Amino acid sequence: MIPLILLLLVAGGSLYFFLVVKKKKDTPLTVPPVDEALLKEHVLFYRNLDDKQQSQFEKDIRYFLSHTPITGVDTTVENLDRMLIASAAVIPLFYFEKWHYSNLKEVLLYSDAINMNFETKGDNIGRNILGMVGTGVYEGKMLISKHSLRQGFSNQSDKRNTAIHEFVHLVDKWDGDTDGVPEALLGKEYVLPWLDLIQTKMKKIAKGKSDIDAYALTSNAEFFAVVSEYFFERPDLLEQKHPKLFQYLQEMFDAPEGGLSQ
Repeated sequence: MIPLILLLLVAGGSLYFFLVVKKKKDTPLTVPPVDEALLKEHVLFYRNLDDKQQSQFEKDIRYFLSHTPITGVDTTVENLDRMLIASAAVIPLFYFEKWHYSNLKEVLLYSDAINMNFETKGDNIGRNILGMVGTGVYEGKMLISKHSLRQGFSNQSDKRNTAIHEFVHLVDKWDGDTDGVPEALLGKEYVLPWLDLIQTKMKKIAKGKSDIDAYALTSNAEFFAVVSEYFFERPDLLEQKHPKLFQYLQEMFDAPEGGLSQ
């Protein structure tokens, strides 16, 4: 087992640089109160936390929503959407104190899947983008489908959550590259073993001998995001079927040794 303390010490030198964000100079956004009822109904991760942790989760949600505008492009942003987007942002960073997304300025919410022209209407052909982290003129923005956002939280056992997937891409991107190697979370001596593990798992997926979603074959970056979805949605199953992979993700996300309370 990779010693957790050693891993954190090795990665620690870059953690503050990449992740801890100074309070923004602009005036925080005005946000509605955190809806605890919605969180308990729709967010399993939150529901399984103890009272103290739930209080911290709510505080993290308020911080995210007060610093990150969520804009409806062709749909109305409802409070449920705000709670789910903020929850997806908080979950990957929950076990890190005072870590925030320095590389996200705005979330754009679309009614459904979009095409490469960012359209949700018309012919279904090519409209297969459920979420994405923007580049170029969309740098600093996340685009996500409302339907996919809600589906990700309504089915809490399918190992899929588009919003968490996209926020994990942002975590991966903190070191400058979205490459499946989150250097802010992974000590340098573990990079090659992690890449070897990725290749081993990809070969099994390609042969149809794995329950990991085949989309993970797209690239190392997509592999990291896909297995992170799996980790936060079904940690019990991931630990059972992929113990080494579970161990890496547990330590990367600084999750409790006893596993997530799912």
